[in-house]
Amino acid sequence: MNDKVENYDDVTMYGLTTEKMEKLLLTQNELTFIWTNKAGHGMGVTMSYIWRKGSIWCTATEQRARMKALARDPRCSVVISSAGVDADVSQSITFKGHAILHKDKATKDWFYPDFARHANSPAPTPEAFVAFLDTDARIIIEVVPEKTITFDGGVMRDTTSEALEA
Repeated sequence: MNDKVENYDDVTMYGLTTEKMEKLLLTQNELTFIWTNKAGHGMGVTMSYIWRKGSIWCTATEQRARMKALARDPRCSVVISSAGVDADVSQSITFKGHAILHKDKATKDWFYPDFARHANSPAPTPEAFVAFLDTDARIIIEVVPEKTITFDGGVMRDTTSEALEA
């Protein structure tokens, strides 16, 4: 039994290790993207993403409400879960951060091919998806994490089981 655990309601002790966090970030390809609208309400959508260079990268066209909101206020959050990736345990990562909006050719040149290989694509080939994505209206979103909250349901399960057996 873990003698240091006194409060099993405190879920902060159930965080992901660095290795598990990196594995989830690279294995999962879908997240919930959250921003604030003009009225101050939190809004969220499910989006495909890639984890590169210490940031979350995704894309949308400029007419989307979230793009206008991010141009006005770049603060945002993303939530990534193990749903659909690992049926054994529930894991999650939440990043609070700010968005940098990219439209430059250098970012498009590396992002589109990488994203097309890893995202859920409706196109028959990665090359066809790159051609579909590469429009003047499309913006690439880089979410730079400022705070991270993680959860490892396997650690919680094991710790709780030990306490119940004692």
